[in-house]
Amino acid sequence: MTAGPEGSKFDHGGAVRAAIRNLGWLLASRGVLAVLSLLYLGLATRTLGLADFGRFALVTGAAQGLAVLVGFQTWQVVVRFGMDHRARGEDAALGRLYRACVLLDAASAALGLVLAAVILAVGREQLGISHALLRDTAILTAAQLLSIRSAAIGILRLSDRFGEAAVADSVTPVVRFVGAVVAATLLPTLQAFLWAWSAAEIATAASYWLILARSGDVGRMWSARLSGRLTAENRGIGRFMVNSNVVSSLGLAAKHIPLLLVGGFVGPAAAGAFRLALQIAQALAKLAQLIARAAFPEVVRTVRGATPAAVAGALGRMVLASSVGAAVILVLIALLGRALLVLVGGDASYAGAYDLLLWLAAAGSIDLAVVGLEPVLLAADRSGAAMLARGAGVAAQLALSLLLLPRVGAAGASVGVFGASLVTAIMLGALVRRYVRSREADG
Repeated sequence: MTAGPEGSKFDHGGAVRAAIRNLGWLLASRGVLAVLSLLYLGLATRTLGLADFGRFALVTGAAQGLAVLVGFQTWQVVVRFGMDHRARGEDAALGRLYRACVLLDAASAALGLVLAAVILAVGREQLGISHALLRDTAILTAAQLLSIRSAAIGILRLSDRFGEAAVADSVTPVVRFVGAVVAATLLPTLQAFLWAWSAAEIATAASYWLILARSGDVGRMWSARLSGRLTAENRGIGRFMVNSNVVSSLGLAAKHIPLLLVGGFVGPAAAGAFRLALQIAQALAKLAQLIARAAFPEVVRTVRGATPAAVAGALGRMVLASSVGAAVILVLIALLGRALLVLVGGDASYAGAYDLLLWLAAAGSIDLAVVGLEPVLLAADRSGAAMLARGAGVAAQLALSLLLLPRVGAAGASVGVFGASLVTAIMLGALVRRYVRSREADG
């Protein structure tokens, strides 16, 4: 259905205001995370030293990377298909969708536990995990995998309860910060920091499900019974689920792979410096993810109801605004990055990661500039195109990293991240332009 010019304008304005409101809640949560993350990382670097902080970074990076690899981004499925059920008042179908997504999250967690056991048994030495760290690494990995909350995130976003989601998200940095303070004061060991990170994952998941239990969403979910109607009620759900999961997994895993490559090629100390530079630069990447998540529900509505001209105009304004914002943040990182590395790291040796920081920040700027493109493809049922763009970026990253790491060390991984962002941005731009033109041709 195509809206008329006046309706399109009205709908677009409402979508923008809703997306900005959603983003405000997400930024409130991530603002807390950004400040506290620098504080607890500062405690970790000062307490553990460069080499042990590198080992800590490798362990946490491996656990997060595995969780991303096997986890389905079911929150996108909930938003994409749940919107129609809510609009039509189909509570039973919505409950079945919720239940199916939670069960899929649980199945991916079980698969992840099996893979984690194999990886730790076979490749722990390559990851720099000593026998003394094996138990605590296994605990962190299990906590990361079993802290099931992707579907819960989708339920809150579907119902525009971004404020409640922000409260739950804020539990992670708060618990990590408190745990880091306790570890640095009472038990200054690598294992203690791993326990703090494990506790944060469990507490955050518990917060999400407590919110849903109080609102009655858990009751709706478990009163629904799965049946063969699930696919009929949600046409195309299987293809969307697979493609959107691959898209998200490729995009997020690409942020964890470089750290593991640096640890494998260069060693734990280099991984520690790279991790600190990555943490600072990822402020841009996290901002891009926040905008995409805040905008996704509104993009779904806009793509379905607006004219091709309205969609193209909205995209143009979004790309322009995000590009300006990315440029400003990149300049600030270029000016303040070296001092920030030393301040957080607590050691002048961390200033050597400044060149890494610039490459990583440039990659984050590209991601932020084109942040509106991928949600359009997903909302328009072009998830296969989004998967193609992400796959091309990851392929470019691996090729550049493997080529340059043996020659220039950790800088090779940073160049690989930049290459991935550049290739993905070019592909997304071309694919979205093709989509808009096809809609214009269809009239």
